[in-house]
Amino acid sequence: MTVTDRIDRFAIDPFGADIAAESARLRALGPIVPVELPGGIPAWAPTGYDTLKGLILDPRVSKDPRLHWRLWPEIGEHPSWGWILGWVGVVNMLSTYGADHARLRKLVAPSFTQRRTEKMRARVQAITAELLDALDDGGSVGEPVVDLRAGLAHPLPMRMICELFGVPEELREDTGALIAAIMDTSDPSPEHTAFVQRQIGTVLGALIAHRSEHPGDDLTTELIRVRDEDGDRLSDEELVYTLLLVIGAGFETTVNLIGNAVVALLTHPEQLAAVRSGEIGWDAVVDETLRVHPSIASLPLRFAVTDIEVGDVTVPAGDAIITTFAAAGLDPAHYGPDADSFDASRGADDHLAFGIGVHRCIGAPLARVEALTALPALFDRFPGLRLDVDEKELRQVPSFIAFGWQEIPVRLRA
Repeated sequence: MTVTDRIDRFAIDPFGADIAAESARLRALGPIVPVELPGGIPAWAPTGYDTLKGLILDPRVSKDPRLHWRLWPEIGEHPSWGWILGWVGVVNMLSTYGADHARLRKLVAPSFTQRRTEKMRARVQAITAELLDALDDGGSVGEPVVDLRAGLAHPLPMRMICELFGVPEELREDTGALIAAIMDTSDPSPEHTAFVQRQIGTVLGALIAHRSEHPGDDLTTELIRVRDEDGDRLSDEELVYTLLLVIGAGFETTVNLIGNAVVALLTHPEQLAAVRSGEIGWDAVVDETLRVHPSIASLPLRFAVTDIEVGDVTVPAGDAIITTFAAAGLDPAHYGPDADSFDASRGADDHLAFGIGVHRCIGAPLARVEALTALPALFDRFPGLRLDVDEKELRQVPSFIAFGWQEIPVRLRA
């Protein structure tokens, strides 16, 4: 198949306005469906749990576009395809295969082990307490409605990842804006792409320059040391894009995890009551949130190394595949006829939201620590917490990749 083939493709909503409904429509079309991503990029979308899991674990599926995407040489011919370069045009763990992936992952993974993450728990608790105090102060001085995303869900993981990587205060706002721009898939224009590429060089270049001049006990300093002492292990390009990946994934996904869990519990008061009574544990809340509202709904891209048969469909060698975590989590064939319903008592700890296999998210332990600290602390501090708008009025972030809310307006007290 080439980009000019006349094949009926399902156009993915670039705004991600109703990811659950879109997943259901795709599932009705078959186990894997030809789709069109923003800007007209052709790809395949697995629609069920077993299909996605099988493809993720299949060695015939690569994450390296330079080796295995047939359309890689054509990107420059399609101005509206440039946005995908922020995902596959970078050289880091997300876009490498085999030995290169193992090499890059080995440099970062030791800093995110369960044991090392546990050492960060006290700092997570301290930042959470500070943020809750600030929310309480705001709610007590004539601001009864606060944005929980801006007040807790975003700053907690942002501050943690910035401390871990030594991002100075003056670069933190720009770092957050850069990651938000990459996640925004509503604008595939060349202008947006050019802005993102400039910001990558500006923001991360400034971070590397700062830590080169002022080394510290942080992961950016450590990666700079690896580059300087052994360039065969980490090139300049790999340094920049490894920072982009790990800093971005290290906070943006947890922002959505915390926010999505809050909204789920506030719109399911009977389950919140069961959590408060101890009938349902917070671990189960986190897992069910990740199943029904995974922080990353669909992750671009993977590539067929050879022809791959999925049912009666052949995905040709060189074609792109998106990793459809949302569709997998909502699959009734795996989770039952009520798969689209939030039920924290379900015990869905087999969700794929953190990935599986060699590309499983290395930041998963830290994300869990942050969520399992922030959520109980929030609901203990504000037992009367409630949404200030109807759930239908909440606005999804403009992305088919991210799965979360732009704002979460709440009243802290009934």
